[in-house]
Amino acid sequence: WLGHATVLFQAGDKTIITDPVFSERASPVGFAGPKRFTPPAMSIEALPRIDIAVISHNHYDHLDRESVKALGNSVHWVAPLGHRTWFEDLGITRLTELDWWESASIEGVTVTATPTQHWSARGVFDRFECLWASWLIEANGISFWFGGDTGYNPHQFKEIGERFGPIDLAAIPIGAYEPRWFMKDMHVNPAEASQIFSDIRAKRAIGIHWGTFQLTDEGPLAPIEALIEARKASDIP
Repeated sequence: WLGHATVLFQAGDKTIITDPVFSERASPVGFAGPKRFTPPAMSIEALPRIDIAVISHNHYDHLDRESVKALGNSVHWVAPLGHRTWFEDLGITRLTELDWWESASIEGVTVTATPTQHWSARGVFDRFECLWASWLIEANGISFWFGGDTGYNPHQFKEIGERFGPIDLAAIPIGAYEPRWFMKDMHVNPAEASQIFSDIRAKRAIGIHWGTFQLTDEGPLAPIEALIEARKASDIP
């Protein structure tokens, strides 16, 4: 886990990165907006050769223009429907777009777009123009599920588990959930993240989407503290 929703996943000779964000701010401008308070665990220059980069949706804390430009056409990008123009404006042509439940075989890796409960926008007038997704990645006999951003939807997650479980490893968001009256539909809390773990039939999981940007009202360490209690309550080791 490199920070926020950026995960470096390696299975044999295949390397996949999720939502690469290495900039100081999650914002359309460099002088304002949420500022990173924890540096990436690895610099973008130190990354190994990346085969595939998957994007969950187009919010600025998940789709970072400067990071995408830096990786460029050296990787094969995979995004939900509606992102092609944005990538082509950066000169990127190695892009596969998928709808929910669609799969593609890329560089010997099977990538499937799976549903989440979220939304999309880069500005004021483009809300819902692009799709959002989670991703099921299968490489060298190992399955990995990347949750991106999501509210809790039992129907979606149980169907993912029915179709693809058991899943070897999952990256499940646990942060940016307070206040609940406002965030509940778009961001799970740690207790709901624990339920996702069970719904998708994951064997192991890591909590992501916390401890990097101050996006909502809970403290920086609150998600991991709440996750410890949620695991106990759900009897998850």
